[in-house]
Amino acid sequence: MQKLPTVGVVVLTQGTRPDDLMRGLESVLAQQGVALDVVVVGNGWQPTGLPEGVRAHGLPENLGIPAGRNRGVEQVSGEWLFFLDDDASVPSPDFVTDAIRLMVADPTIGLVQPRVVDPSGVTNPRRWVPRIRKGDPTESSPVFSVWEGALVMPRAVFDRTGGWAEPFFYAHEGIELAWRVWDQGLRSWYAGELVAHHPAIEPSRHDYYYRLNARNRVWLAKRNLPWVFAVLYVGSWTGIQLLRWARQPRLLAAWFAGWREGWREPAGERRPIGWVTVWRMTRSGRPPIV
Repeated sequence: MQKLPTVGVVVLTQGTRPDDLMRGLESVLAQQGVALDVVVVGNGWQPTGLPEGVRAHGLPENLGIPAGRNRGVEQVSGEWLFFLDDDASVPSPDFVTDAIRLMVADPTIGLVQPRVVDPSGVTNPRRWVPRIRKGDPTESSPVFSVWEGALVMPRAVFDRTGGWAEPFFYAHEGIELAWRVWDQGLRSWYAGELVAHHPAIEPSRHDYYYRLNARNRVWLAKRNLPWVFAVLYVGSWTGIQLLRWARQPRLLAAWFAGWREGWREPAGERRPIGWVTVWRMTRSGRPPIV
């Protein structure tokens, strides 16, 4: 009898979307052809009322999205990892096996992000396709950032990345994860033929949103890029934001508050990607500048 692939599933939640959480868990438990070890991480609360076969791991305080996912990885076993947010689900019972089959067939792929679709039929945000030239959302390609709400990857690859960027708390942790997959000689992959469901809701645009985005841009560069590229990366994004919000001084003020914080505050462990990785990313269409 053929051994099933073992998959550790980490579902992160703050307990504010119980219906969505149950929908996502039902889609996980419906997966076929895999042996699952599922944990729900309560970021600042103790999950209750979970389906049979799903364990709870409550955190006494909200540690942020990256740290919450990392705590979940510590609780599960399996040669593969499947990360799912509490407002996401996967409609196909073969989703995980299809993602694994894709990586087994092409060992150069170290991470798979599916195409994201709002099941209600509204227009899907372009940001869900993580490439500059969006093109046809059903078209697959290598990518250099990922939407974090549904990802499948080998656990060994995840371990070598060093895990999700805990200091970030929120925003841009998917860019670092993708870069560190590339730094292993692998590719992060957008699989247009695989589908995850997620409501098309714009993230809140409070001042802290802009502050954390700016701070984490700087930290992303400080942690991951050779210094010459770190300066170019932050400089290019600074220019982009100046053009974007030139007539919105409140947003620029919040963004530059985070920008200054990023340079002043420690970003955590610095593990710059290699020059060979920079060349591979550039040759594949996205130098780490923008």
